[in-house]
Amino acid sequence: MASINLIEAFQDFKDAENIDRPTMMKVVEDVFKTLLRKKFGSDENFDVIVNAEKGDLEIIRRRMIVEDGEVMDPLAEVAYTDAIKIEPDFEVGEELYEEVDILDFGRRAILAAKQTLASRISDLKKNVLLKKYSDRVGDIISAEVYQVWKKEVLLLDDENNELILPKSEQIPQDYFKKGENVRAVVRRVDMKNNTPVIILSRTSPEFLAKLLEIEVPEIFDGLITIRKIVREPGERAKVAVESFDDRIDPVGACVGMKGSRIHGIVRELKNENIDVINYTTNIQLLIQRSLTPAKISYMELDNDKKHAEVYLKADQISLAIGRRGVNIKLACELTGYDIDVYRENEGEEEEFDIDMDEFTDEIEGWIIEELKRVGCDTARSVLNLTADELERRTDLERETIEEVRRILQEEFDRE
Repeated sequence: MASINLIEAFQDFKDAENIDRPTMMKVVEDVFKTLLRKKFGSDENFDVIVNAEKGDLEIIRRRMIVEDGEVMDPLAEVAYTDAIKIEPDFEVGEELYEEVDILDFGRRAILAAKQTLASRISDLKKNVLLKKYSDRVGDIISAEVYQVWKKEVLLLDDENNELILPKSEQIPQDYFKKGENVRAVVRRVDMKNNTPVIILSRTSPEFLAKLLEIEVPEIFDGLITIRKIVREPGERAKVAVESFDDRIDPVGACVGMKGSRIHGIVRELKNENIDVINYTTNIQLLIQRSLTPAKISYMELDNDKKHAEVYLKADQISLAIGRRGVNIKLACELTGYDIDVYRENEGEEEEFDIDMDEFTDEIEGWIIEELKRVGCDTARSVLNLTADELERRTDLERETIEEVRRILQEEFDRE
């Protein structure tokens, strides 16, 4: 039987499961019709039959049987004498179907066909990959870590397509091991050397939005909408949400009973503090909510210049500014206003301080709770006590106390 096994002859064929069969068959057919045109000058009287399941290929040649000496077109007609050599029962006027042996094309032509087919399959794969992920930009996906490099991580999806998670799109506390599954959002699809490069992100606001959509059914169903998300990856995020149903509390729905819905997201984002606030068109109220957890005394607004002067009590200043100024920076991004923070009573001199809850990423929660138990709820209140005094008042070990003091002091040295 003059057939060729495509799975053996064309290795890429079996690797092309993500290409639909009709497209695949059309490509194979086109490649061999090109081969026929080169050998015979035309492919009109040839049928290329591809068996996609087995990977077999047959080329059938059709010619009309005519009287001897009356052959006008050798491609479309065959003499009666030549026809009965193939099958004695043939008669003039019948069609002769003859199988073409692939080997008749010659080794060089077959090799060229293999290369052409491999190239066409490669292009098809690229187009399929490009379309698949271009349609999924902004969607969350799960992929397996294949290789970890200094500047990026290579991941594989369930079809073994390569995905890239650059260092700039990783949360600072991210640590990946080969073989583990990682969730990220498809940020964009770049073209590099005519090959699609799928870029993932764990730092974009879209990633947090998709995580909320998964955890909060009301967002998925459209009852609650996310108006804006701002993030300082790994540190803090602020999410403004709004409900279309007056019976639903958007903040409560997002946080869940005892924080059940938000806790999973916080863990995924490496303990990133997430402030969920109720969106409002009242800019004064929005600024007040955006500076959570600080409590504002009063504020002065300049809507033309989009500037706000916020006045707080001395113990609320550090909460409003946040560690490394993250809280106020995110509040500015969320509201679109430049926010300046002032003490409510300017006559009082108060040192800049930082709430102990701002250190949860470096100091374990139970240690912070133990310090709060003895009245040390800010960084300076801890530093104002000697290590001996802290050791006497708390149940903490000396080594732990020294480490906590070092972390707090470094923070003030940075300011």
